[in-house]
Amino acid sequence: MSPRHRNGTHQAATVIAIVAYVMALILGLWILMYLLDANRGNDLVGFVQETARWLAGWSHDLFTFDEAWARVVAGYGLAAVVYLFVGHAVAGRLRRR
Repeated sequence: MSPRHRNGTHQAATVIAIVAYVMALILGLWILMYLLDANRGNDLVGFVQETARWLAGWSHDLFTFDEAWARVVAGYGLAAVVYLFVGHAVAGRLRRR
């Protein structure tokens, strides 16, 4: 394998890992904003909430805890962990090639 191809593969792996980190960061930021009762009328808070809801669409309201904060932490937290796990698995697989 040429060094040029290998470098491109490593760059792709790095990009995938960074994207996974950013996705998890947005989800974690929304959990923090929710727990701290951030002003939902604020544009930044609204953006983070909508982006997190889109990212966690598959896990949003997956759990049926009685407390709303527990549903948010579990649902969005699960999505963040899955994105990190999958992102690192794919990046690691690319780096080994």
